[in-house]
Parts: sequence; structure tokens; C-alpha cells
Amino acid sequence: MPDVLDVKEKIKKVAVLGAGDMGHGIAEVCAIAGYEVTMRDIKQEFVERGMNRIRESLAKLQEKGKIENADEILSRIKPVVEMEEAVKDADLIIEAVPEVFEIKMQVFSECEGLAKPECIFTSNTSTMKITELAKATKREDKFAGLHFFNPVVLMRLVEVIRGEKTSEEVMQLLVEFVKSLGKEPVRVEKDVPGFIVNRIQAPSGALLMAIIEKRIATPEEVDATMKGIGLPMGPFELMDYTGVDIFYHAMKYYSETISEDYAPSEILENMVKSGNLGKKTGKGWYDWSKGRPVIEAKPSDRVSPLDFTIVEINEAVKLVEMGVAKPEDINKAVKLGLNRPFGPFELAKSMKVEQIVSRLEELSKEFEKEVFKPTESLKAGKLPVD
Repeated sequence: MPDVLDVKEKIKKVAVLGAGDMGHGIAEVCAIAGYEVTMRDIKQEFVERGMNRIRESLAKLQEKGKIENADEILSRIKPVVEMEEAVKDADLIIEAVPEVFEIKMQVFSECEGLAKPECIFTSNTSTMKITELAKATKREDKFAGLHFFNPVVLMRLVEVIRGEKTSEEVMQLLVEFVKSLGKEPVRVEKDVPGFIVNRIQAPSGALLMAIIEKRIATPEEVDATMKGIGLPMGPFELMDYTGVDIFYHAMKYYSETISEDYAPSEILENMVKSGNLGKKTGKGWYDWSKGRPVIEAKPSDRVSPLDFTIVEINEAVKLVEMGVAKPEDINKAVKLGLNRPFGPFELAKSMKVEQIVSRLEELSKEFEKEVFKPTESLKAGKLPVD
């Protein structure tokens, strides 16, 4: 089993492809951990913007006493535009380009001809199957997923995803690499769309959109209801904050790879076509032109927060049934990745299995969605425990 010392012997140079929200954060944490980093994007202005954001972040960390020498850390990051310069000496490539399958495939195909044979390729995709992306290369055994969470500097979770041909040696090395960054790795043993955290949230997203489509409640009422149980942000405000297009592309991908039940609604489709993508464009579900929106609606008694928990528990059980991850790893990933006090299996312990099954059957019937149907384990009265 490799340890941190082994990792630093095998991985000295890291190439991060993409200098946006995720890319610059990944480059920063790698440099803080002592790795030599090249950060590449397609235009000089994108690379410079990423470097400026790293400078600002390091200055804050130094001010708070969390790091000692921001300038020294910064000197370990080399900003580049040329792909060859970025990857030719890399021991590890972390791709963080936009969530468009064709773009990612093109990037990996280009890297294949430029990187050294022993270089490990990884993708920071939040939804796409690693096995499919690996097909752009001739090193499927050295290809895996490294899914960081935003903001990268603060979030501790990294999902380490095994593609169908990823070797155990590469999985172990990447787990130790994640630990060397001061992060918490969770192994995803089977390559499914959305992995653990995003996959568990997928049915919640379908339920949210079904509630809006059927006019059961408005986005404001849903958000007021969810904030009423202690969430800092309601789901629609959060969608605006992270980008309506991100949610849209994820649901579209799930509709193509898991079930048509995830197909984006017409409302969502129109928002994306109109460019109403949330905070970054000034308008989404809410108006952000004057800053964070004020939600004045009252909570709705037609929306039950428990329903979102129940569909997530059902999805978590599916992941265990498919051999994606162990119950304890699923709990850990959800708590770390979503800043929640409890994981789905911990919450399930406070409910009767019959209650979960009964409500899932009601939801499946009401919204005509197969994805809400209870799993075989639950119908048999069994709940995986950690």
C-alpha cells in the first residue's frame, strides 16, 4: 500500500487542465501540498484570471495563519496556454474543463499524444462515466476520476472513482495523493453517472422540478420551506448560486444514462436558452442584480422536506445494491460533500422501512416517475447499515 512518501516519489508534477472555478482551486491545493503544478487554459486571460484568484485566496489563508509563505506556494504554479508545455513532464493530469463530454474527450485525446506513458490521467467531472472518458486514451488502466468539491480549498471530500479498467495500484496511489493534499478520499468502486454525492441528489432534483411543473408550490415557497428546517439556502437559490446550466446539463446527462425521468423540464430548458443561468448572469429563478435575493414567501404545507430525504435514502440503497460504495462511505461522502450533519443511512435509522417504502410508492404514482420506486432491498424490509 503506498504511503504519502511513496506518493511524493511517484507524483512530483501535476498538470491541471482548466483555470476556472474548480481548476484554479485544484491547482492551489496541489501547490500548497508541495507539488509542482502547471495550470493550463485555452486563453491567456483565463489563465491570468485563475492565477489572480489563487493569489487572493493564498493571501487570505496567510492572513488567517493557515499557510506560511504564499509567494513560495505561488512560485510552484506555472500558468500556461500550450497543452504540450502543460502535460509533457506531468506525472498526474487532473482535467477540470467544462462539463461537456465532447470537450473532455478532445482534451484527453490531445493529452494522450503529449504526456509520458506512465502519466496518470484523471477527470474532475461531477457526473460523467469515467470508463467512457478513458476511451479517448490508450491508458484505460491509468485513468480514474478525482472529483473535488467547490470551493476546493475549503471542501474536504474528494471522490476517487474507479473506471472499469482502472488498476488497483492507480486507485491506491490516488487515495494517498488525496490524503497528501489534506483531503478525505472516498473510493467509488463502480463507475455510475453522478458517483456518490451527485447521484444521491439526482432524484431530489427530479422531485424539485416535478413540484414546479405541477404547480404544487413556487420556487420561493419551496426555498422558504427548506430554510424553515435550518438549511442556509433553499434548493432553487442554491441552483442559482452554482449555475442553472450546471443543474440542467447534469439532469440532461442523467436522462440519457440513467432514466428519462430525469429529462429537464420545459421551464428549465427555456431558462437555459434565454441565458437566465442564476447569479452569474444576474437572473435565474431569482433576480440577483442587486445582490443576494430576499425570499419573502411563506413555507408551503404542500411540500414535505422529508420527501427529499426519502428519495435520497432510496438512491443510496441503490448504490449499495450496485456495489458502488459501502454504506459508511456513502454517509461520509454525503456529510463532507454537502456539509450535512447526517448521512442517508444515519437518517434512515430514525424511520421505519415500511414508512419509507409507502411514501416512495406514493411519490412514484403521483409524479409518474420510476426513479422514485422503492428498491428491492427496501421492499424486502432490509436497510443496509454501516
